[in-house]
Amino acid sequence: MSLFPADPAISPATPAALRELIESRRAVRRFTAEAVPDEVVRDCLELAVLAPNSCNLQPWSFQVIRDPALLARLHPVCMSQNAAKAPLIIAVLARPDTWKQACQNIIDYWPEPDVPARIRRFYNKTAPFQYNQGPFGLFGLFKRQLLRVAAWRKPLMRAPNSQAQMRIWAVKSTALAAQNLMLAFQSHGYATCPMEGFDEVRLRKTLSIPRQALPIMLLAVGKQDEKGVYNPRLRFPLEQHVTWL
Repeated sequence: MSLFPADPAISPATPAALRELIESRRAVRRFTAEAVPDEVVRDCLELAVLAPNSCNLQPWSFQVIRDPALLARLHPVCMSQNAAKAPLIIAVLARPDTWKQACQNIIDYWPEPDVPARIRRFYNKTAPFQYNQGPFGLFGLFKRQLLRVAAWRKPLMRAPNSQAQMRIWAVKSTALAAQNLMLAFQSHGYATCPMEGFDEVRLRKTLSIPRQALPIMLLAVGKQDEKGVYNPRLRFPLEQHVTWL
């Protein structure tokens, strides 16, 4: 349950309010030393995990780093960039390795007294077949060959059927959660900076990241300091990226 429950009297956010929130978010490179309250961090994480994700398997995890000594050790790992001096850093990890436990969690945490039969079937049979790649990816190889034949007759979902595709699968859902997380902090008045500039080998040693977890970003969080935003916003013309069909 959120520490900041929604007020039923408040109407949903208007397009203008959503635009204001999104446009106000910038990658901030300098932060004050002011700490981010734990209750704010928890609320933002609760909003992060409301992100849409594949088959509701929620393939993500987060490491919340607040200890000053650990933050100091992280600074050189993050190429000594200014954003890494933030009072809070959250390691956002994609987890292609947690699908099996997640299938069981769906059954265990189902929000109704009885789990529908179709839900049990899907998470006990369909999802394990879809996401299991087997030792060394051999089952995934078998499925790819099977799909090549079966797909002659009808359209079929052809991924993820390899360890590499599982990593992509997990990263896509985790990136959605990361965007929720940044906007949540923005709504509380805290700036963020998603950092991809880090030494992954040293990061894994510093934070004891599970072997199969993928660190997709380190999110610096805090109050924006003077000159925290380095440059004006620049986006390419929408026409370069959008095709209307």
